[in-house]
Amino acid sequence: MASLTLVIAAIEARADPAPTDWRRNLQAWVVNASFGALIALFVPAWTGGSVLDLAHRPFWMALIVFTLLADFLEFAFHVAQHRVPFLWRMHSLHHSDPEMSTLTTNRHFWGDQLIKGLTIWPLLAVLAGPSPAHVLIFNAISFYNFVIHAKLKIDFGRWSWMLNCPAYHRQHHSRLMEHHNTNFAALFPIWDVLFGTYRRPNGWPPCGLPDEAPQSVQDIVFWPVRNWHRRPSPDPLP
Repeated sequence: MASLTLVIAAIEARADPAPTDWRRNLQAWVVNASFGALIALFVPAWTGGSVLDLAHRPFWMALIVFTLLADFLEFAFHVAQHRVPFLWRMHSLHHSDPEMSTLTTNRHFWGDQLIKGLTIWPLLAVLAGPSPAHVLIFNAISFYNFVIHAKLKIDFGRWSWMLNCPAYHRQHHSRLMEHHNTNFAALFPIWDVLFGTYRRPNGWPPCGLPDEAPQSVQDIVFWPVRNWHRRPSPDPLP
């Protein structure tokens, strides 16, 4: 993962040498990894059965089912992060990057993974029991997240509903009000199409949150309580 990120970052720098907030992104990465290791000690793995025993199904069919199900749960959780105020206060750290780049991928508040570890991942385990090979391949596919955050002007145009790309995801990070509440998908924008949040990318809008960015490691660790009253969700519940 680290080597892939460095390769993409080098390509970004060559294509667009404008500065990025790489120091804060790396700091957030370290904080996330540190808390992630600690959280793993206290969040037990699901050991019960699953509704779908994918480990004993035809391999490629099971992989497609597992990937689509995992991607849908990621989509649903991402929507919740923008609609539920306390989830947004954590997720807003990710959106605070003033110039999205591949290093933005791991610019997340450490509590996000704790909540996911108690919600969507146990739910996925209950719904589908994959083989270790399925999990390994899905983790490899998930590295594509480093591509969609990249500062590379890649746009699939009229085919953008099929697969996420940097232009599609940058619109999700856009500061412009007309782009809010759109393009939540992690891998497959078909979920946005089905739930009415799809917006075909158009241009390269500015991103980040005005006057909201961490200034220190302490800000990253305590992000949700920093200026609590000044960070409403951009996509509030109707």
